[in-house]
Amino acid sequence: MKSKISIWTGFILIAVSLFAGMEIRQLVSKDIVDDQANKFREILGLTEKYYVQEVDSKKLTEAAVEGLLDKLDPHSVYIAPRALEQVTEEFKGEFEGIGIRFTIRNDSIFVVEPIGGGPSARLGIQTNDRIVRINDTSSIGYKNDQVLARLRGPKGTRVKVGIYRPGEKELLDYEIVRDKIALISVDVSLMMNSEVGYVSVNRFSDKTNVELVQALTRLKQQGMKRLILDLRANPGGLLEQAFEMADLFLDGGTEKDPHKIVYTKAREKGFEEVFYAKTGQPFEKLPLIILLSNYSASASEIVAGAIQDWDRGLIVGETSFGKGLVQRQWRLSDGSALRLTIARYYTPSGRLIQREYEGKEKEAYQKEAFDRQEKEGENFDHKAEGDSTRPTFKTHAGRIVYGGGGITPDYVIKAPPFTPLTQNILRRGLVDLFVSTYLDGKGLRIRTEYAKDWNRFKSSFAVTGDLLEEFRAFLTKSEMKIDEKEFEKDLPFIKTRLKATFARNFWGNEGWYPMMLQVDTQFQKALNLFPEAEKIAKLN
Repeated sequence: MKSKISIWTGFILIAVSLFAGMEIRQLVSKDIVDDQANKFREILGLTEKYYVQEVDSKKLTEAAVEGLLDKLDPHSVYIAPRALEQVTEEFKGEFEGIGIRFTIRNDSIFVVEPIGGGPSARLGIQTNDRIVRINDTSSIGYKNDQVLARLRGPKGTRVKVGIYRPGEKELLDYEIVRDKIALISVDVSLMMNSEVGYVSVNRFSDKTNVELVQALTRLKQQGMKRLILDLRANPGGLLEQAFEMADLFLDGGTEKDPHKIVYTKAREKGFEEVFYAKTGQPFEKLPLIILLSNYSASASEIVAGAIQDWDRGLIVGETSFGKGLVQRQWRLSDGSALRLTIARYYTPSGRLIQREYEGKEKEAYQKEAFDRQEKEGENFDHKAEGDSTRPTFKTHAGRIVYGGGGITPDYVIKAPPFTPLTQNILRRGLVDLFVSTYLDGKGLRIRTEYAKDWNRFKSSFAVTGDLLEEFRAFLTKSEMKIDEKEFEKDLPFIKTRLKATFARNFWGNEGWYPMMLQVDTQFQKALNLFPEAEKIAKLN
């Protein structure tokens, strides 16, 4: 009896000790946080009261918060109230307004594209229209924030716009009823030949997977037997959408060997998750190539990492950014938000994709992702990284892959560098500006002749010597000094870019992409790599 009492007494004492220890740690942690918060309040109070000039307490607090987050990782951020609305829209994939994409050139609001199905598109507002009045007030000289503030608004409300359209003698007045506008993730989906489909995805919002399934279904109906999925420059977004995208192409495995897509590890166990593939999607045997660039990050890397780890397809392009951290967003009482890193994510083989950031300035951390010296060519066995100090892992088929530095492609193809002249032309938006200016005058003939016949434009329209001379004259007028060697070196690209920009004015992305992909070396190489993609996935 005494022995039993002693055992139970021991258990109780251990339990009480553990509980007390947990409570003590929580109390100590709370006391430390309270002490530091009191210190900040004390410093802020003294500054407000005695600083040599009047201070803005809100700005000081925001600066202090940003300084705090600088001591954490590069992806934990504070979002001010004014920026939060736009950030929220990016993840929701929708906003309320008139439904246009616009840019400001020479103090004028140019319609880049009316969003399909939106109120502006339904009323007939066109690409290259200039909005010169909003609600009977001149909008010349407006900044981006002013345009957004006046054109966006609750569904059902009205706004008047006055539009200058090249070729029309008078301004065109529209009264637009604002509506809910869906921001799309799939830029374009096209058949590049009788068998190969191409889909470009620009981000991972809450409707991305729905859009992708719709696009893939359309392409399959058109005869798609192979797919190039373009995730270049895709910065990521929602982890759940990345899991769903990867699941489209992966089967669920077996009960003994379920196919994991991604999992997270966290200090707070409630934030840990595991995502498994499910069998039953119609694209699980579709030969697949994924395009990546240095700008591809986060959710893009989850998809590419899962495909690579399961040897399901081929990764082509450049090593991705290397962001393997998961953020959660908390809305704060003043309308701002804190986006805090809560976990790390890992690919099926166990790779952490996150690059090392300890001891690095944010600018240096960002820059190093784009300064990699990669050897071009076949990299199926990842021997190009053979001297790497990064940890090694194995794909399902036993190929070596590396963690801690993004997703390195199975076939490395760099985007070709442009000459300084071409870089300058693109940075200043001079191709777009030239085409829109040209369409105001002589280009009206081009609109009349080609704008309703895509096949004729694709086969017959050419950037002639005369058109090229007019472009050169426009560059000179724009104070651009033309280096003849540089101009000649990039001439094929410049001519294609000009033709693609005319096409975009008439057909949006469906006109732009078929033109630009002709001079896209990464895409063109991918077209020829399907035998290797099928071999890796054991589909042949």
